[in-house]
This record gives sequence, C-alpha cells and structure tokens, in this order.
Amino acid sequence: MTHTRIFARALACFLLLAGCAAADAHPGSAKTTSDKIPITTSSEEARQLYLKGRDLSEKLRATDARVQFEKAIALDHNFALAYVGLANTAGTPNEFFDAVTHAVSLAPKVTEGERHLILGQEAGMKGDPAVTLSHYTTLVKLFPNDERAQMVLGVTYFGRQDYHTAVQYFEKAIQINPSYTAPYNQLGYAYRFLGRYDDAEKTFKKYTELIPDDPNPYDSYAELLMKMGRFDDSIKAYQKALSIDPNFIASYIGIGNDFLYMGDTEKARTSFAKINDVARNTGERRASHLWIANSYVHDGKTDKAIEEIKAGSALAEKEHDAAAQSVDLAQIGDILREAGRFDEARASYKLSVSTLEKSKVPEEVKAAARRNLIFEEGRVAVMGKDLVTAKTKAAEYARQVALKNRPFEVRQQHELAGMIALAEKHGDAAVAEFKQANQQDPRILYMTSQSLTVAGKSNEAAKFADEAEKFNGLSFNYAYLRNKPDNNAVDAAK
Repeated sequence: MTHTRIFARALACFLLLAGCAAADAHPGSAKTTSDKIPITTSSEEARQLYLKGRDLSEKLRATDARVQFEKAIALDHNFALAYVGLANTAGTPNEFFDAVTHAVSLAPKVTEGERHLILGQEAGMKGDPAVTLSHYTTLVKLFPNDERAQMVLGVTYFGRQDYHTAVQYFEKAIQINPSYTAPYNQLGYAYRFLGRYDDAEKTFKKYTELIPDDPNPYDSYAELLMKMGRFDDSIKAYQKALSIDPNFIASYIGIGNDFLYMGDTEKARTSFAKINDVARNTGERRASHLWIANSYVHDGKTDKAIEEIKAGSALAEKEHDAAAQSVDLAQIGDILREAGRFDEARASYKLSVSTLEKSKVPEEVKAAARRNLIFEEGRVAVMGKDLVTAKTKAAEYARQVALKNRPFEVRQQHELAGMIALAEKHGDAAVAEFKQANQQDPRILYMTSQSLTVAGKSNEAAKFADEAEKFNGLSFNYAYLRNKPDNNAVDAAK
C-alpha cells in the first residue's frame, strides 16, 4: 500500500473489532468473567447484526459489512462497537472520523476491554501510535485468550513494519482459535514482507481451505503471486475472487496492477474502470479514479493523471469531504513533484494543508499535515537542487518529529536526509539513512541502489536495483520509477 493509500482498503486491513462474548455485557460494567472482550449492547438483534458485520469485515468485505453495522446502530444508537465497525469499513475520511468520534463519545458507557479498543483507535486517528500500542498491549494483558485481542496487537506491530513481532501475535491468535481466519491473512502478508514466500504461500492456501467460498483468500494469494512475478497466475487468482464476488474491488485493482507490471497500461485502465461499473459508494468510485491516474503516470502522462485525481476529488467535494480533498491535493503534489514541476507541486501541497485546516478533523490530524508539509517542501527542494532550503526543511522536520517520535514520520525523516546525502554524493551516509526509511516503497529501494553506486558498492547496488525493478506490489510510487524525469535529484547519483 502507498502512503496516500486507498482509504477503504487501508481501513479494512486494520481489523480493530472486539471479540465475541458468551452474553451481552451490561452498559457501564468495568469487568467481565469471560476470557473474551465483551460486547455492550441493549439489543440481542443488534448484537447478531454486529457479529455478522464483524465476520464480513474480517473477510475484507467492507461495503457488505457496513450495511450490517448500520442496521445494528438503528436498533441500538448507543452501540459503541458498531461505530468502531463503521469506522473500519469507512469508504471516505469523513465517514471514518465521524464514526470514531461517535464511538469515543460512548466509551465511558462500555466495558474496560471495549474502551481500550475504542481509545486505541482514537489514538490511531490522531496519529499517536505509542498510545495506540499501549491500549492494545493492555488489551492483550486483560484478555490473553482472546484471539481478536492478539490480532489487533499483531496488526499494530505490522503497521509499524515490525513484522517479526507481528508474526508472534498472529500465530498466538491462530493457536487460540485455529478456525479464526483473519490472522491467516495478515500472517501471510507478514511472511511476504519478510521475504518468506514459501511460508506465505502455505499460509494463504490454508486461509483458502478455511473459507473457500470467500473472495479475499484468493485475492491475497494473487497479490503474493504478483510479488513473485507470476502475473498470469496472479490474474487467474484475482479472477477466482471476482467469480465469487463481482463487487470485490480489491481484485480489479490487483488485476490492473498485474497488467501495469506486464507493461500493458491499456488493459490496466480497463480493469480499473470496471470498479466504477460495480462501485457501491464514493470510496470505491474514488479508487477507480486513483488507479486510472496511476496508469497514466506509468505512461508519463502527467496531466491526464491529474485529471483523474481531480475527478475523484470532485466526488469528495459533493460530499463536503475536505479531508479526502486534502489527500487528493497531496497526491497531485506528488505527481507534479516527480514530473519536475516543482512550483506547482509546492502550491498543491500548501493547498492540501489549507483545505484540511477547514475540515472538522481533529487538531492532531491537522498538526500532522502541517509537519508533513515541511517534509514535502524539503523533498521538492532537494529534487530541485536547492540544497540550502532542503537542509533547512530537514532540520526543522527532524526537530518536530523528535517531539512525537512516530515511526512513520521517523522513516520520512530518514528519507529526506538520505535524499540530501545522495544529492551531495555522500553515498555511505545516504545508504545509512535510506535503510531506516520505508522499505515498502520502491523509490527507497531505488535510491538505496543509487547511493550504493556512489559509494562504489556495485554488487550490492545491483541487488537493490533489482528489488526496485521487480517490486511487484500495490504501490502508486512504482510508477515514478517507470518515468523518472531528467531533473530528478536521484539522477545526481548516476
């Protein structure tokens, strides 16, 4: 997944849903004798709808799950975990922020375990991963035999790119309940990111055996096959997922990416366009425009790519979703930056922040956007060969990042420092920085290769260059490697 992400897909991957209790908890109760996280609701019918929605959400069928959560809330307006479910199946930022805010307002009325789930999600919304980790660690201590508590902590470590620790919690969840399918999916991805492809394949096949009539196991396996360069087999697996559920949007995205890696952007666009034909909400329609834009970046058609992003943004505007529009403007800034149109990129980044400032998102989210603007201005400066400005921005960004020490921002700090070192042809220093940046970004792998070349380490450079070229994952950033303009600062290493 990219930093900008497809919003619904990103949220669906973070299954912050509570465990099942033998009976309903009473509102306001602080403890439970069950070894599973309780579910506080006044309606048994609402609870059953929630459980159905939870099951669908855990199978990555977010749009279908959302319907069940909405029905549950209609029966019990104070059903806190149902709002957590709405947040996890949100298709747009507005939907996500509204649902989390409502869940937080109900947190004092539910049990301790539920509060940790809700407050952990709130911390994630506000960009405070340390607090999120604290809540979910406490949750596991309170409910060590709840597979979903183990799962949510594993997903938290997964998001921090600590895949080894994530694996431990996913395996524990499976040990507690071997028929609980969600950990198999995340475990397969963790193995994939660790380069353990054989283990990933075995895990995804087991996942398929458990729920052969659901689309996501085939979709996840297809993504592994893509990573392994088996594009035709990957497409067949995605098609199997779609034969089960023609509305499974992720598989159209996957097929399109297979075609992008095969060099057929027209077929990729055809697959991405199909999303709009079956889309059931704004988030899915926006995903179609996002990936069509990506295909145009592959073709080097910057203006067409921007047109598609703007088309998706127009959908957000109709729903008064300033947060989504802000994401779009940042994406446009990236596209312009990589095309060497630096003044326009800076303007788009600034507009992204000012747009978000007008939204109703929490102040912490706005503050993170303001910090990110410093990072983006630094990247634009180094790529425009203005190293004086780049160093000023890098120093300020490092100062602000140190106050929060958020893993994602720390990785970005190292990325910017690495770009500056590379532009100055300090190969070893650049390598040290890039190896602390986002290793799931093909651009980082490419710049590491360039840095190693500058350092005179050609064999190691070839290894990273090959990894970047054969990234074979769902990444908007890979398109930038296909059409890297002559004035990209990375070229300074050549």
